[in-house]
Amino acid sequence: MDSPLLALNDTEWENLCDGCARCCVVKLEDEDTGEVYYTDVACRYLNLETGRCTDYANRSTINPECVTLSKNNLEIMQIMPSTCAYRLMHEGRTIALDVNTLRVCGQVISEEHVLETELEDHIIDWNTTED
Repeated sequence: MDSPLLALNDTEWENLCDGCARCCVVKLEDEDTGEVYYTDVACRYLNLETGRCTDYANRSTINPECVTLSKNNLEIMQIMPSTCAYRLMHEGRTIALDVNTLRVCGQVISEEHVLETELEDHIIDWNTTED
């Protein structure tokens, strides 16, 4: 698939992100089906008030599980929230969502306060939207 994302320069790429931080929630994958489930648990490096990473430049280094989308790994697009501007553009859909309703601020807790064995209890369904 020839993605329209490939035509973006670095500034346009970074500006496409609306800062909703939905990609920063902990995700669980069903090993049998490959289905991805979102939780209301956020990465420990997410500032829960601003919805921004506290160390954005080094996010992949400090958190190897960080979803770091780039032009070189568009194949991971399916794990991005269905509301993600990158995913919407990649799929040729309209980007007309209200970011204020998408932000995870006030809806998530830090993974520092949740045991890994408790993650299944935090699965949510508000992180996706159907067309």
